[in-house]
Amino acid sequence: MNHKKLTNYELLLQNAHDENVSVYENFDLNGNSMRSSRLQGLYLNGNVALDKDLDTSIEKSCILAEELGHHYTTYGNILSQDSVSNQKQELRARMWAYNRQIGLLGIIKSYEHGCRNLYDMAEYLEVTEEFLKDALERYRQKYGMYTVVDNYIIYFEPGLGVVKMN
Repeated sequence: MNHKKLTNYELLLQNAHDENVSVYENFDLNGNSMRSSRLQGLYLNGNVALDKDLDTSIEKSCILAEELGHHYTTYGNILSQDSVSNQKQELRARMWAYNRQIGLLGIIKSYEHGCRNLYDMAEYLEVTEEFLKDALERYRQKYGMYTVVDNYIIYFEPGLGVVKMN
């Protein structure tokens, strides 16, 4: 039998289905708006809408992960980012997405796979480079210059590095 590995996007769609979250792809979230900050995804009461302008399954997986993060971690309407509470909820949802799509172990696995730059790492992890950069910045804010995971040190400053300890 030929078993095809599911993409991250397909796994997230399955996760959404298992949680009774409906996902609507190709949704027009922005209309004719000329705003510079355009919505790419929206979570509301067990429904996720993904904007029609998301071109690849990798882009869709990054946005769907964040919207599922809202399903698991936020409550109420947080579209306005004026309040500290809403900003914290947004960060929680994003952190859920970063951990789901990348995680510290994903950084280690990509290093063990031979990835030595952000492009290769993003490709290996099936995320956009922008999503990866944002995740690494968030991890740096959370862990500082480095963190230890199992027999590895992950450095976030001065640049990303992974060292296996003997």
